[in-house]
Amino acid sequence: MRLSRRWAAWFLIAAIELPGLAHAQESGRLLATSGVAQIEGAAGGGLVPWALIAGYGTRDAIGAEAHYTFDALPSFTLHGAGAAVGLYNRVELSYTHQWFETGSTGAKLGLGSGYQFQLDVIGAKVRLFGDAVYDQDSWIPQVAAGIQYKTSSNGSVLHAIGARSADGEDFYLSATKLFLAQSVLVDATVRATKANQFGLLGFGGDRDQGYSAQFEGSAALLLRHDFAIGAEVRTKPDNLGFAHEGTAYDIFAAYFINKNLSATVAFTALGPIANQGNQNGVYVSLVGGF
Repeated sequence: MRLSRRWAAWFLIAAIELPGLAHAQESGRLLATSGVAQIEGAAGGGLVPWALIAGYGTRDAIGAEAHYTFDALPSFTLHGAGAAVGLYNRVELSYTHQWFETGSTGAKLGLGSGYQFQLDVIGAKVRLFGDAVYDQDSWIPQVAAGIQYKTSSNGSVLHAIGARSADGEDFYLSATKLFLAQSVLVDATVRATKANQFGLLGFGGDRDQGYSAQFEGSAALLLRHDFAIGAEVRTKPDNLGFAHEGTAYDIFAAYFINKNLSATVAFTALGPIANQGNQNGVYVSLVGGF
């Protein structure tokens, strides 16, 4: 399966236009309870999807957001742009296109200077039970299940470096608990994946071609109603023999200007990528939503 750019464009248009169908309750949720845009397009932190649903729509309305992310690393640059729709605070649909620029490192890798890896991600998430905001008298978190289908247009290169496939699916289960009195949010996510470097370097490899269970976690402290700081961790499989892959971390600050705009800045440590050493960088994300 390959996603056409025309299909992706229609998805983005739909994500922006759908909120106009919702009535006045569409932004009824509290500020910051939509999270920010995770790198693969789901509502959550920068690295980790949360059980929260994108946008500020309540159970009676539709919410949506559009996002752009950028991660400047020593040897590479990662960009992502897309949108997500939240349906009645129950279902989330998302799309993101990522492009991973190798710059001068591309020549070192024998790919040519400026070579780009491209990845399309379609996501779906369903809130199973719990409500992060309203269940304050219970220890039960908000729990959601999700899937992310990822497809790359760099199949020949990915097979050459040992990846088994240019396409793959990630499955995850997230539990998110918000403690309003303490202004603290915690999340734990378990992901079943074959992805190499989030899917940018394909799926499966010569070392391991099957699914493995990976842990992802987030913790955030709301210093004000519109400003949060936090940290995340995300383990990753190590499938490719030619290049070791390690755990990713970030430390972030998110400013929710209003319900229509938020900005996140983070220090990211993504581990080694393609034998180019540890890739520590600066991550920036902008999200416009309803």
